Amino acid sequence: MVIKMNKLLLNASKEISYALRHNPWLYGLEMDSEGFVPIQQLIDGINTLGEQDFVLSLDDIYTIQKASHAKRWEIRGDTIRALYGHSISIEKMIGHPPSILYHGTSHKSIPSIFEQGLLPMSRQYVHLSVDLEKAMSVGKRKDSNPVILLINTQMAMEHGVHFYVGNEKIWLSESIPPSCLLIQSD
Repeated sequence: MVIKMNKLLLNASKEISYALRHNPWLYGLEMDSEGFVPIQQLIDGINTLGEQDFVLSLDDIYTIQKASHAKRWEIRGDTIRALYGHSISIEKMIGHPPSILYHGTSHKSIPSIFEQGLLPMSRQYVHLSVDLEKAMSVGKRKDSNPVILLINTQMAMEHGVHFYVGNEKIWLSESIPPSCLLIQSD
């Protein structure tokens, strides 16, 4: 069953992601080391902020999660956390990624990437995709004809790089050295 989000639920989704990824203290959230907060605390924090045009409920959170094509949050019991995209520091679980991951970027970023490697920039982690389509979609946010980088994860791990589980389609890393990158050829 496909659930469509109306504008209010879309706005609520953005507000939830902002609270969990970037500014939990603004909403009075008590985040544990893994990034989990009590769901009711999140609901109360968003509803008391007073600047949004909706009143968030537990049902709304479940509706948004079901309707979202990208799994952005994880609900565990009565807690919730963002799975990736953080600008705040949280602990992530080290995992063993597929042998190749992908990253979409702009043409203008390529010289810097091949000099310094892939860096998280304003985020805590570099976001890597398990499939070419997701990397292309992300890359198009930066360039209408993005460059797709292939990451040799085995080589990166031999260089001491750790990979962290984001969700089933996203892996995270602090950085990727240039020697572990190739440009996807057409």
